[in-house]
Amino acid sequence: MNPVIIYTVASLSGLGITSAVILFFVARKFKVYEDPRIDQVEETLPAANCGGCGYAGCRNFAEACVKSESFDLLFCPVGGNDCMTKIASLLGRDAATKDPQVAVLLCNGTCENRPKTNHFDGAQTCAITTALYGGETGCHYGCHGLGDCVRVCKFDALTMDPVSGLPVVDDAKCTACGACVKECPKGLFELRKRAKADRKIYVACKNEDKGGPAKKNCSVACIGCSKCFKVCPYDAITMGNNLAYIDSDKCRLCRKCVTECPTNSIIEIGFPPRREKAEAASDIQITAKPDNNTQTIN
Repeated sequence: MNPVIIYTVASLSGLGITSAVILFFVARKFKVYEDPRIDQVEETLPAANCGGCGYAGCRNFAEACVKSESFDLLFCPVGGNDCMTKIASLLGRDAATKDPQVAVLLCNGTCENRPKTNHFDGAQTCAITTALYGGETGCHYGCHGLGDCVRVCKFDALTMDPVSGLPVVDDAKCTACGACVKECPKGLFELRKRAKADRKIYVACKNEDKGGPAKKNCSVACIGCSKCFKVCPYDAITMGNNLAYIDSDKCRLCRKCVTECPTNSIIEIGFPPRREKAEAASDIQITAKPDNNTQTIN
């Protein structure tokens, strides 16, 4: 065999062996130890990787759970309390519990309630439209209806209503991951406490204009009249920036504010139909105890 070939093979073999030895010791020197419990916690998580917990993915959240001393600031909205209980049991800590939540849209500016005054012919995204101007209606606080929130939802909990032009939240699918809250450039989504039978009462408006201009641009705008604030017996309503706001933690769903609102900007969802006053009065007369002194006229 040609000596040149032999020397070449021998040199390359020696170089390869030397490199392998160096890499072996470098790997041993800089080896990163990873807690095996991270894998166990990650297997417990729903693997949605939605970022609703505040971390980039489920793996990052699992690492945070293992490294943290308490779960005060850690919660998986998709897995919920059951998931956090399993993680706490796995790590030998106290479970973090949280009331279930659901996303709501704080705008009822449908095509009927909020007529268009112009047409935008640019890129059909809420983010770009908001950056360029106020929108196609007179209300600069309302929903553009271009579906950025629908596209970002990983759970198919949001759809666009072609009639109203507004996104609709499917309560059964909503995991309260908060993606729509972060995506909406106008901050029209809010995570509210999920009540029994998915009942909700909230002010579906974020128009901070004064009453006259707000009502002119949207027939169901909150005009800041404070009537709901005055009638609420549970101090669940606050006023600010010409708007009423209902705290879902304090609200007892008594519905007094709904009937008091002169513009129907307060929405109630999931309740049985209200009884008419005349019907209620008739029921009272029927069930009332008859007066013994009353004479019968034939």
